[in-house]
Amino acid sequence: MSQRLMMIFLAGFIGGVMLRSFVNFGRAFAGLFILLGIIFMLVRLVRHSVSNTKIFLYIAIFLIAAGFGMARYEIKDTSPDLSRFESVIGRGGQVELDGLVVDEPDERENYTRLVVESPPSGAGGAKILIYAQHYPEFKYGNEIKVSGVLRRPKNMDDSFDWRAYLAKDDIYYEMFYPKIGLTADGKGNWIKRQLFAFKEKYLGALAKVIPEPESAFMGGLTVGAKRAIGKSLLEDFRKTGIIHIVVLSGYNISLVADSIMRGLSFLPGVFGISLGVLGIILFAVMTGASATVVRASLMALLVILARATGRIYEITWALFLTGFFMVLHNPKILRFDTGFQLSFLATFALIWLAPHIEKKLHFVPKKFKFREIASATISAQIFVLPLLLYKMGMFSVVSIPVNLLVLLFVPVTMLFGFLTGIIGMFSVILSVPFGWINFVFLQYELWIVEGFAKLPFASFNVPRFPLAAMLIMYAIYGIIIYKLNGKNKKAI
Repeated sequence: MSQRLMMIFLAGFIGGVMLRSFVNFGRAFAGLFILLGIIFMLVRLVRHSVSNTKIFLYIAIFLIAAGFGMARYEIKDTSPDLSRFESVIGRGGQVELDGLVVDEPDERENYTRLVVESPPSGAGGAKILIYAQHYPEFKYGNEIKVSGVLRRPKNMDDSFDWRAYLAKDDIYYEMFYPKIGLTADGKGNWIKRQLFAFKEKYLGALAKVIPEPESAFMGGLTVGAKRAIGKSLLEDFRKTGIIHIVVLSGYNISLVADSIMRGLSFLPGVFGISLGVLGIILFAVMTGASATVVRASLMALLVILARATGRIYEITWALFLTGFFMVLHNPKILRFDTGFQLSFLATFALIWLAPHIEKKLHFVPKKFKFREIASATISAQIFVLPLLLYKMGMFSVVSIPVNLLVLLFVPVTMLFGFLTGIIGMFSVILSVPFGWINFVFLQYELWIVEGFAKLPFASFNVPRFPLAAMLIMYAIYGIIIYKLNGKNKKAI
């Protein structure tokens, strides 16, 4: 009973957030839902002696939760006082301002993106996305003086709401190639500065031994480095459906924890699990503990626990509660953060669908975890397909074979990548042998990606894949999962 009520509350809250993300009825509409919920609750109390009053309780909880979901979105959607910046735009946008770099620079092929908060104190200010030249370089904690044209973000077309995507991270303005001068260093959070500095040393050690684009690929694979891989190569990753490995995803992080657990498998199970969890936490901290990494880390933790304990039903509840608290913290990620959506769906697939697919792959050898990788790849690809079609409109025909051929070697690639970077921080000469081995694996993986991407049938576009079609597909998935696991519910 209590779990059913909790599920209804979660469904109502998520439904309210999702409804408000598409349509703005105003704050009064959220209050109306809460009021209706209270009315149904009162009706249930008055008619408590009558049978079938549970339906009133269910409706009441759903409506109240939906109202709170809408209200939470309203709070998040309330912009800070931007009158100072709006007045600048009204006068043509030319401005000179002081700001603080509050996130790790995002280095692309032709430019670097900086998230700058102005004024540096953060009081009564706003975040600005600045497109800058690669040089001079700026880093987290730099206080800078910026001179250029301030503008509001613009949506290039109707397929992607760029303005709303930035607003989810409280970024409301952009500046393109302004004049930038360094005024102070060592600002911001001391711990984040040290973590980013360690990360830069690690990436620098990789670059000394491994050439580009393999070095950038390795940086993205191991620590989620925001360095340019190149538009053509990124497009190949998208065509082949393996774009998820060039960013720090739940899959990459779970590999780190799984490697730690296997290396300490001689210890009692509880110690292996604990150290695996500790490995995830330390790894997330080392990579800067951004919101994306924290979400991926939490998802990876749940997969590790599900596999280690076999308590899939409880872990699923933990997954739902984790998703709920993430949305509660920032409700805009539910609609505008594709990374969160993909991580959640892939994690759900790994918990519920992968074990069933693994049983069907009895013809695939277990050696080198090939069967486990195959089942995980197929289940994740199946579950994220509708969302990818809706968000990106691209269907990769070669996604499953490419993922199988590449992911089989990702653990050893990450191992030698870590060894190359960590040892290279102390001695470049000692890191060279590990770098050469790492380079061979990286070359193989890029060769697979580029080779399959050249096939004329590698992928095709699905223009305007409707939202209704995506929802229908996930409803079908839900029915299939329910039927597959219904017989084993008591065992679970």
